[in-house]
Amino acid sequence: MTGVGIDAIEIRTGKLKLDLAETFAPAQGEDPGKYTKGLGLHASSFPDVYEDIVTMAANAAHRLMERKGLTPDDVGRIDVATESAFDNSKPVSTYVAGCLEEVYDDDFHHANKGERKFACIAGTQSLDDAFNWIRAGRNRGRAALVIATDTALYARDDPGEATQGAGAVAMLVDEDPDLVTFSTEQGFGSADETDFLKPNQQFPSVDGKRSVNVYLARMREALDDFAAQAGDLHPDDYAMVPFHTPFPGMVRKAAALGYRHIVRDTDVELALAEEIGRQPRPEEFKTREQYFDAMEEYTDELTETERYGDWYADSIEPTLSIAREVGNWYTGSVHVARAAGLKRSLEEGREMAGEQLLVASYGSGAQAEVHSETVQPGWREEIEALNVDEQIDDRYELSFEEYEQIHDVHNHDTETDVEEFTAPDGEFVFDGWGRMGERKYRYVR
Repeated sequence: MTGVGIDAIEIRTGKLKLDLAETFAPAQGEDPGKYTKGLGLHASSFPDVYEDIVTMAANAAHRLMERKGLTPDDVGRIDVATESAFDNSKPVSTYVAGCLEEVYDDDFHHANKGERKFACIAGTQSLDDAFNWIRAGRNRGRAALVIATDTALYARDDPGEATQGAGAVAMLVDEDPDLVTFSTEQGFGSADETDFLKPNQQFPSVDGKRSVNVYLARMREALDDFAAQAGDLHPDDYAMVPFHTPFPGMVRKAAALGYRHIVRDTDVELALAEEIGRQPRPEEFKTREQYFDAMEEYTDELTETERYGDWYADSIEPTLSIAREVGNWYTGSVHVARAAGLKRSLEEGREMAGEQLLVASYGSGAQAEVHSETVQPGWREEIEALNVDEQIDDRYELSFEEYEQIHDVHNHDTETDVEEFTAPDGEFVFDGWGRMGERKYRYVR
């Protein structure tokens, strides 16, 4: 069998923008640098009144299918990953299929449909499911449509409020793909954690400090598990490292610890030892506290070296460019990071065909997954087809009062009548409620 991976990708961002420095920070009485420098975020994306996780998913999927010349018969599986679902029984994928059937002559009655939930890692798990389905030969020549769609909404005045975002990433998984192929090796780090959860509630309950620590711990475990299968890891083996990006500031921490972990016992550590010394080893200290303090000091010095700075600029920074403008998309965030990195490579004329990506996904609760991907010769055409820059530039910019209104619109516990801020055109829109409380949709031509 030929390689299996992502053949095409489309991104759909919410059509509204909240500027964190100019609009949110002054209203909160905060220094804008808390968001732009600390979190690494400039703006958040929000859905308009007629948008939600279904419309964003269906619009991304429709553009992908149109661009690739696909019909429903070409798709044998539709998997939606989300942690913003509004029904505990009917999966979002059925709504998405129903939307798409409005614009195609054929239907998706033959397609397997499902919904994945494991916080932000569910999008990657859905890709794994599609990969296994094709590798098992059960696809009958059809591709899988995997969509990660979320509205990451927090309660007002919650510490996570500035990281909000909304959007969808649609990915076509197939044999002999044009974008990337997946490695068969993958590493996991998983534990029963309560760092971030939504127990029968829309807004998350978050233990912020613990969430960061759990994220880093599970990532380290996943790296170790991946290395146990793939062999010794070296930073030079990977052109880019797309991380799950709840906000870029989190990735700064993860990248530093990941780099430190990978370079241990390599030529890179030896070279760095001349400048900042050798990495501390546990056996050199009487207590764990002393060891951890030494490691923290070493990591701080590591991030100040030119070698680390160059690696970060090449391998991490390019993957954060879209996230800075749209915020956290939960299940879609690591897939936005992949697209952002490849997009920057295209803009800079960097040839990526044959290069390796080390993709690091994470979901609270908690689990991390690490796998590698090989960029394919058709990557340029796929990334050139993205119109995410136009979407970001065309967003309606909210005042703070308008932000408060749209927050209420998408809060399940409030009822509010707000006029739409933008006019729908050639897209699926939310169209009210059905007789059993279901959400209804239509296509606006």
